[in-house]
Amino acid sequence: MAINEEILRELLKDYKTPEDLLGKTGIFHELKKSLLEKAMEGEMTHHLGYEKNDPAGNNSGNSRNGKSKKTIKSKDSEITIEVPRDRNSTFEPQIIPKGKRRFDGFDEKIISMYARGMSTRDIQSHLEDIYGIEVSPELISTVTSEVMSEVIAWQNRPLDNVYPIVYLDALHLKIRDAGTIQNKAVYLAIGINMEGLKEVLGIWIAKTEGAKFWLQVVTELKNRGLNDILIACVDGLKGFPEAIESVYKETSIQLCIVHMVRNSLKFVPFKDRKELALDLKEVYKASTIDLAKSNLERFESKWNKKYPIISKSWRAQWDRLTTYFEFAPEIRKVIYTTNAIESLNMTLRKTLKTRASFPNDESAMKLIYLALKNASKKWTMPIRDWGAAVNQFAIKFEGRININ
Repeated sequence: MAINEEILRELLKDYKTPEDLLGKTGIFHELKKSLLEKAMEGEMTHHLGYEKNDPAGNNSGNSRNGKSKKTIKSKDSEITIEVPRDRNSTFEPQIIPKGKRRFDGFDEKIISMYARGMSTRDIQSHLEDIYGIEVSPELISTVTSEVMSEVIAWQNRPLDNVYPIVYLDALHLKIRDAGTIQNKAVYLAIGINMEGLKEVLGIWIAKTEGAKFWLQVVTELKNRGLNDILIACVDGLKGFPEAIESVYKETSIQLCIVHMVRNSLKFVPFKDRKELALDLKEVYKASTIDLAKSNLERFESKWNKKYPIISKSWRAQWDRLTTYFEFAPEIRKVIYTTNAIESLNMTLRKTLKTRASFPNDESAMKLIYLALKNASKKWTMPIRDWGAAVNQFAIKFEGRININ
């Protein structure tokens, strides 16, 4: 809506310097104050049902009852406004609700900075440097604490009936608990939905990573409506596959090949590492499962004398390491690694690296949730070759997904 030229000329008649326009007592400041107060006067008229000094208000049961002062913070200043009151104390302004002391996206700016890993002190300094506004740590804490209600609703939201692929993994943070700083596991579940898009299903925090807690996680996913997972991609944690299978009995388990290779190389001296890694690659990059078995046998004959534990661990978990061979080559790379969740973990670590530790679980949960929310904005495209993957899933898992 265009503003009348005469109004603009009247507003600018005393304008001489930028400070007159943009300063803390300049035209913008006063105009914002006047508009807010005028808007609340209009809200009061709507609330009472009659204009100020209108005889229609006589004996109406409610009337104007003066004004109270309130200071609000905006992105570039503090404004002291006069808020109208009614005699029955039933008037609640909509433009600046009761209890709200921030305006013009101020809360969103604090939350955005917090989501990028900035500490309370950094946020304080930034707001003061850029906007000249002093903000207390308590205010920042209050604003970010409001995120928790959003986190709780998100964590308990209903899930789709089926996710063709779910990746499960954990990262570790230092969090204060019972007066001491402890290493805690942050559990993450990412689903690939029927459209091929990534979706974070939930976040959980526990003292240690273990199959027992993963059982609680998958049980919660089931209770939230996720009735079927075609393939679960997990690391090699002992008891993890069994925890999933106890809730999702038909789910195929794919152990993460990347985790398996890392564990295999963990105790191999540097001089042998490159050659051994190439030989292992011949196993998991084979075109067929029969060729993979043959290459594993060749690996054993070459390396078993020096490193017998490697082939032994691959054979012990062979069935769960080779699920991906049941699919076409272009689909296998989607399945045989938890890279989707590990790349997310890398993004999280960039945000979390500014925090040596967290004062409590809630503080960690807030920041992780906001960081995930930022990261997920980029998830706008389905996984490559997803159409081909779904058609293969429909054949292999007949009757369990609907592609119509």
